Order: sequence, then C-alpha cells, then structure tokens
Amino acid sequence: MASENPFKSILKTLEKPGGGEFGKYYSLTALNDPRIDKLPYSIKILLESAIRNCDEFQVKSKDVEKIIDWENSAPKLVEIPFKPARVLLQDFTGVPAVVDLACMRDAMNRLGGDSNKINPLVPVDLVIDHSVQVDVAKSENAVQRNMEFEFQRNNERFGFLKWGSNAFHNMLVVPPGSGIVHQVNLEYLGRVVFNTDGMLYPDSVVGTDSHTTMIDGLGVAGWGVGGIEAEATMLGQPMSMVLPGVVGFKLLGKLREGVTATDLVLTVTQMLRKHGVVGKFVEFYGQGMSELSLADRATIANMSPEYGATMGFFPVDHVTLQYLKLTGRSDDTIATIESYLRANKMFVDYSEPQVERVYSSYLVLNLEEVEPCISGPKRPHDRVPLKEMKADWQGCLDNRVGFKGFAVPKESQKKVAEFTFHGTPAQLRHGDVVIAAITSCTNTSNPSVMLGAALVAKKACELGLEVKPWIKTSLAPGSGVVTKYLIKSDLQKYLNQLGFHIVGYGCTTCIGNSGDLDEAVASAITENDIVAAAVLSGNRNFEGRVHPLTRANYLGSPPLVVAYALAGTVDIDFETEPIGLGKDGKKIFFRDIWPSNEEVANAVQSSVLPDMFRATYDAITKGNPMWNQLSVPSGTLYAWDPKSTYIHEPPYFADMSMSPPGPHGVKNAYCLLNFGDSITTDHISPAGSIHRDSPAARYLLERGVDRRDFNSYGSRRGNDEVMARGTFANIRIVNKLLKGEVGPKTIHIPTGEKLSVFDAAMKYKSEGNDTIILAGAEYGSGSSRDWAAKGPMLLGVKAVIAKSFERIHRSNLVGMGVIPLCFKAGEDADTLGLTGQEQYTIDLPSSVNEIRPGQDVTVVTNNGKSFTCTLRFDTEVELAYFDHGGILQYVIRNLINAKH
Repeated sequence: MASENPFKSILKTLEKPGGGEFGKYYSLTALNDPRIDKLPYSIKILLESAIRNCDEFQVKSKDVEKIIDWENSAPKLVEIPFKPARVLLQDFTGVPAVVDLACMRDAMNRLGGDSNKINPLVPVDLVIDHSVQVDVAKSENAVQRNMEFEFQRNNERFGFLKWGSNAFHNMLVVPPGSGIVHQVNLEYLGRVVFNTDGMLYPDSVVGTDSHTTMIDGLGVAGWGVGGIEAEATMLGQPMSMVLPGVVGFKLLGKLREGVTATDLVLTVTQMLRKHGVVGKFVEFYGQGMSELSLADRATIANMSPEYGATMGFFPVDHVTLQYLKLTGRSDDTIATIESYLRANKMFVDYSEPQVERVYSSYLVLNLEEVEPCISGPKRPHDRVPLKEMKADWQGCLDNRVGFKGFAVPKESQKKVAEFTFHGTPAQLRHGDVVIAAITSCTNTSNPSVMLGAALVAKKACELGLEVKPWIKTSLAPGSGVVTKYLIKSDLQKYLNQLGFHIVGYGCTTCIGNSGDLDEAVASAITENDIVAAAVLSGNRNFEGRVHPLTRANYLGSPPLVVAYALAGTVDIDFETEPIGLGKDGKKIFFRDIWPSNEEVANAVQSSVLPDMFRATYDAITKGNPMWNQLSVPSGTLYAWDPKSTYIHEPPYFADMSMSPPGPHGVKNAYCLLNFGDSITTDHISPAGSIHRDSPAARYLLERGVDRRDFNSYGSRRGNDEVMARGTFANIRIVNKLLKGEVGPKTIHIPTGEKLSVFDAAMKYKSEGNDTIILAGAEYGSGSSRDWAAKGPMLLGVKAVIAKSFERIHRSNLVGMGVIPLCFKAGEDADTLGLTGQEQYTIDLPSSVNEIRPGQDVTVVTNNGKSFTCTLRFDTEVELAYFDHGGILQYVIRNLINAKH
C-alpha cells in the first residue's frame, strides 16, 4: 500500500527574484549528499522522479538510494522503477494503443470492474504524423492533394483517434498535417520543466517511436519504448528499468568548412556502435558543445537507436534557452525553466567552472576531424567518407550478397537498361538514383541543413543543372515552420525547379511511404535486374524499407540528397568527376554548388524567426478543415464494427479471468523461422506497402477492398487480422529453412510444405503445435514496433532464442508473454548444430516464485541435443507480467484489485 512521501522534508519553495514564487519542488541539494554533485545530468532526472514519486509501494526509498549511489550500483545492473512525466504517441502506434485501451475498457466491464478507470494517468501527446504517402510529387499543390488522399484512405482511422481524444481524459491529439511527431515535440510539446498544480519537475517522456530520443537534444530525458510498455505507463504503472551506465562523450573544437550536422551524426553513430552502448545513456559535454546549435544536438540525439543507446542526452544550457525563445516559448516559461534547473543544479553554465562528472566510460571527438560522408547501402552505421564513395560502390557490386554486397557479376556491372520515359529515350545503370528524398525527423528540423539544401539548389539552377525527370524527388519537412523559412529566404523556388516540391508534413520515404515509381522506371529495374539507388536524408536504410525496387539506399544530409539527385548516380567521385554540364556546356563540379558555412549561417539568421513557430503551432490547436469535419460517435465504450478492415477488436482478453495463468514452458515446439543476424522490426512487421500476393492482400480482397485501397501495414495497425498476416511478410527476409531463397515463406516441418509464414503458423496452431524462432545477433533492431511482438504472439510463437536482442523489442516480447532466451556467449544455432528441423522443449517452473531474472534455462531437442540459454526476463516486474500472460492483463487485474 502507498504511504506518505518520506522525502517531504526536502520539498522547497522556489522564489521569484522580484517576489512571489515559481512553485514547489523537491530539492536535490537539500539532501546534502556529495555523491549527487558528481552524477551525470541524465541520472539526476531519474533521481528526481524517484524522490517525487516515492510512496514505499511503487517507488521505494531503497530505489532512491540505488540511484544516488549510481557509480557503484550501475555496474551491478540493479533494477529501478521510473515514472516519466508524459507519454508520446504517433498515429501508427497511437491507433493500436487506443485500440488496446478501448479493448481494456471492454475487459474491465466484462470482469466487473469500473471501465472508466482505464484512462491515461499521465499526459499523453498523440501526434498524427506517420501518414504521408508520396502519391503526388513534383507539383505545386502536392501537399493538398496528398492530404486529400490520406484522409480518403485513413478517414476511419483518423475518426477513431478523434473518438479517443474525446473518450479518454488527459490525451492531446495533434491533427494530421501538422508535422513529424519528433519535430512537433521539439518545437512545441517539450516542456523541459513541468509546472503541474504548482509542482515543478523535469520533463521526461517515453514514446512509441524509437526516435523519441530527438527530444534529448532539448535536455528532456526521452526514449522509445514498445507500445505495450507505453500503455502501462499511461495507466500509472512505473517503468521497470535497469539503472543504466552512462558514456561521457566529450566534444572539442568546431566543424570544418563544408561539413554538416548529418556528417557529424553519421560519424558519432559509427563511433558509438564500435564502442558498444546498447542499454546505456550517452551524455554529451565539453567545450565543443557551445559550437553546436540545438538543431544539431537534436540531429545527434535523434539517431540514438542507430548507435544503440537508450538516450543521447544534451543537458540544458544557454543554447537550449535560446532555442526555447526562438520557438516561441514565453519569457515566463523560460524563466521558470532556468530558475528551477539552476536551483536543482541541473543547468550547465559553461561560463562557470565545471564539476567533473563521473561516467561509466569516456569517448572524445574533435569536431574538426569530421568529414563529409554518407551511410549505406543497407545499414545506418556503415559510414562511407564521400571521397571513398566510388571505390566503396565498386566493392559493393563485387562483394557477395550481404550488408555491403550485391554480387553483381563483372560482365553485368556496366549493363545499360534502355527504356522510354514519357516518350523520351532514357537509360538506367547500376547505382543510378531513382529516389531522392529530403525527409525524416532526423534532418528536416535542422534549419542549417535544410537551408543548405536550398542553397545547393539555387547554385545548381543558376549554373543550369537539372535533375533527370525519372528520379522521384520529394521534400517532406517535419513541420510547417520549414516552409515558412524556405519561403522567407526566397529559396523554395529553386528546390521546386529541381523537383523537390513539398509533398506533406510527416514521415515519408524514410518509413517506406515512397509511393510508386513510374511504371517505365520500375519495369527497367526489374526486367534488367538493376541495383537502383535511393538517397534520402533519413535515419534508416534497411533492405526493403525505403522501396522494394531500390536495393541500395544511402543516408546523407539534405544538401547531399540534392547533389546526388543532380549527379543521377551514387557511382561518382565528387572530387574528380563533374556532377553535370552547365548551360554553357561547362563541367560543373560538387565544389561549384556547395555553399560555405557563412552563407548557410546568414540564411538561418535572417530567415528563421520566432513568429513562424508561434503561427505554425497556433494553427495546430485550431485543427484543419478536413479534421474538424470528421464526425465521430460519443460514448466511452467503442462500438466495434466487425466489417472494418482498419479497426478490429483484438483477441488478447477473450478468455481472460481474474486468476493469472502462471508461467508456461514450451513442449515439442517446431521452429517457425531460422534467422541469421540483424533481423529488424521491419523484417518482422513491415510498415510499408502490402504486397499484392501476400496473406494480408488475400484477406483484404476477400473483404472487398480494392488493391489501390490496400494502404500500408502501418496504417492498418488497428486491425490484428491484417497485422498477424503481415508478420514476417517482408519481401527481403532471409529464412535459413529456405536454403538461400529470399522472401516471406517458410517450411512446415512435419510435411515439408513451403508456405507463407502466416499459413504455416496457422497450420501449426490447428495441429495443436507450439512454435519458436531461432535468431542471431541484434534480433529486433530498428523501430520500436509493438506489432513485431504482438504479431508473433498471435501466430503462436512461444519463445525466441537469439544471440542478442534489441532493448525495446525484448521488452515488447515480454509484454506479450513471449519468452526471450539468449544463447550463451560464443554459441548460436550454427555452432550448436541446430538446423531448425528439430522440435524444442523449454522447461520452466510452474510457479513464478521459482524463476529468477536472468537465470539459466535448459533447452532440449527431440534429436538428443541439449544446450543452456539465459532467460531474458531482466527484472522481477517482467516476471510478474509473464505470470499474468502479459503486461496489459497485469494492469487490468491490478486495477480491479486496487483498494486505494
């Protein structure tokens, strides 16, 4: 039972300099503990939350002591509870979250509880952003036309979210067309310091998208969690987490001429991947911080998932306060933020002597050493210096198929595919660019690279360069502010001239919403087996994600996207080869179109103004005409429509009773899929287009949905029937059971039949057989996608045995009652001689009290093999979820049983 906060004696009043008070706050300095002064700033945020929420029930005094003693306790991997200040959702994950909340209300009702208890207990910000399919590009009115298409496709889904915003308390819904969730969070939603009923405390947030970490650039502790974990957080459950180690990353110097923030983040990503930061915080410090704008910091923080850290944190300093002023936050708000953080010694003032912080490990980067680069062709951390790109591309053509290889035979490498594009003869070669997209939350919130891209376009246009008409170019800013400063600078017209018209405000190419390529281009690629390229200013370039027909996908800064679009190929050395010919026939080189740092800085200074932010976000609160006209039902229980192919009641609670089912082992399970390393959540649960021959397509066609109305998997995440069929439906997935064949199929072991993964899983279920998955390292890397755990559970998968798991995905598997197991170091399926043809038995005690987090478990096969794995339930709370059959069932039973 909860009791009075034992730290009430350090609850102080924060006085205003001229009289009056800002509010009350828990004073860390009043504890008079010298260990607190040396704590990393990011750990202080965890400490303040634990102190403020301490009730000796959900959060205990001993948890506070663990955090204060972080230097000694973190290496022991101790567990702590954390209660974030708010939850951030976007519509792809917001729809299933609201579906689950609505479903939980029904379950509460059925079990005799008060369904109105199912309400967010912490503020929920839901931004409808992941919905811009690039149907129309290269058009002055692309934004309006794409928005109309989106409302036609997603009318039901948007209406459902609008219902949720009325039915559930404490939920703010930002309408579609406003921007990308992370940029809206940075520019508008981020509080930095909360003032709730006179109580001051640091803003902190967990979000259902892995790039929630972008907010760390603003000094707000935030990271991605699974949708399942987010729902429990909304309902007042503390997050159980292992107290993380913190890597101190010292920045020195300043970036050289011509080097962008994107070049810096790709360099940092590679350094941190090499260092190993999975499950850790990274905290940036040092004199180089003063040379980084807040947008540059946010770019680095955004890519935390790509370098594997939980957070890439930048403590609040004067640069943060300047940005808050620039983005239209009030003077009173900024004064409150600065006063509170200074009082609690959570503000960094570089004009004062710095207290030496203690970190778990240290890295140093001199910014002057960063050089222009891109990353690819299949992973974000495969960085290639620009000067080495031509040689690297040649290597990729030669190398065997893999992360850096396409195995194109020597005699085919110079192949030219002739085709006709709208009546004009055209050619495609390996490495030719067919998609060039300025897109994604990583870069489109950064004025320096966005205006840099526009300056490249201006110089190119003035010199007479053009982009080939068959290259699909697009510009999707993260918020309407970008449009305002591109127009103010008088530079948007040059981007338009090159085909980079604004297509909408939201995630596009980076999430797989590229839209179709022209049929002539698509045919030329497929008929000639061309390794076509996409260049995008995104953060993810996993195979099959950007577009099914672009096998090579490179991440680069927005100005580099424009440069590669002009060159028309990635097979180029920008130092020695011309990008093209100017209007006078003169060769134009990369250096002729690249702007100086001074030119970029001047454009930012004169064009990015506070009124732009205020005007953009005032419009958000009023909604837009299409959103405002949506009519939605009233009532707190949702009226499910059994005919809907977008919103469907999932079966999670169908047989639920008040008694927890207890832990389950696995007996004589078949291997559904046998994977190698780096299976991403895109492989497990793709977000992009629904393939015409897939089980999901069959399901939709059977229900009268026309192919052109299939929409994407991401948009149908509110329908479990579609999503179960879309599980492991990625067309590039490699399953060892298929012995070299690529695609979403598997072998039904008892019969030897080759079936779609969904059909095989249903056959196993109908026969009463459980299934497991074998996997290599980094299983579940990529986006924090709850359906990558929900889908396998619905397919009947009981356990995943992998070399290692991505943090959020492992947590999601636990939340859905799927057992995560890790092979012992140095072992995997291959070294143990496992083919996936065996049957697997995993014995677990029948009482959860007999299971320990991280204990050894023996796995036995039907052909006499036996090996030991580590049980990856990492905390006692996760074991409790497993005991209840999942996190949502745990929450429902606790709410019904609650006596306080």
